[in-house]
Amino acid sequence: MRTLSGLPEWDHCGVMGVVNVTPDSFSDGGRWFDTTAAIKRGLDLVADGADLVDVGGESTRPGASRVDEEEELRRVVPVVRGLAAEGVAVSVDTMRATVAARAVEAGAVLVNDVSGGLADPRMVPAVAAAEVPFVVMHWRGFSADMNSRAVYGDVVAEVMSELRTRMEAVVDGGIAPERIVLDPGLGFAKDASHDLALVAHMRDFHALGRPLLIAASRKRFLGRVLAKDGTPPRARERDAATAAVSAIVAHEGAWAVRVHEVRATADAVRVARAVGAAR
Repeated sequence: MRTLSGLPEWDHCGVMGVVNVTPDSFSDGGRWFDTTAAIKRGLDLVADGADLVDVGGESTRPGASRVDEEEELRRVVPVVRGLAAEGVAVSVDTMRATVAARAVEAGAVLVNDVSGGLADPRMVPAVAAAEVPFVVMHWRGFSADMNSRAVYGDVVAEVMSELRTRMEAVVDGGIAPERIVLDPGLGFAKDASHDLALVAHMRDFHALGRPLLIAASRKRFLGRVLAKDGTPPRARERDAATAAVSAIVAHEGAWAVRVHEVRATADAVRVARAVGAAR
């Protein structure tokens, strides 16, 4: 596990709880769309063991359409402000520089951009100026057509190479290397076999020299693994499988995992830490 400038150093794989302030999330279908409900949800996730709460106002599920900037701001900023006022460490899940900057002003301590700064050319300068950690995810395009981009010869080598190139560009853009987190982007322009290969070879990504965030929670590849008679379980029925992946990647040295239901994963990463300590 590698340290990250700007956040406390954890003695375990961190748990990032998800609050989707959206009406169309694949995972929770708008349950936390109301500001008050979203803030309560974030506090409940912390009570369950979350180290960070990731607040997002735009669905990035496959096929999702984008919302406009003003609507994203309306959804996200009050929730970030409310949680930060309660002492919660908040990250903001956004591809827009303006949303990132306003969220940091409201108290966010990390920017989680699934495009790694590619969707908005203003993002990298904005994060550099804010001097907060930045998650660079492997990304090949927007949700509307990302499935068509899931073409690889060697998915592990190609994702590593593309992440390295993007990390170098972000550093050239002014973000300090010690503030960068890398995310292999499970489910983004990847099919189930790609996601499983990336989890199986997660240890290889330590060669990139930065902390790793793994976001497997409730994703399609888990549905494929759990499918019975070809029918995958609903997203909310994949939490045990999510905790299993969390334990695996925690054991392999992930910096943090991003999950929708925290308690089982918090237990899983504690067990992984205990097993590692016993070794």
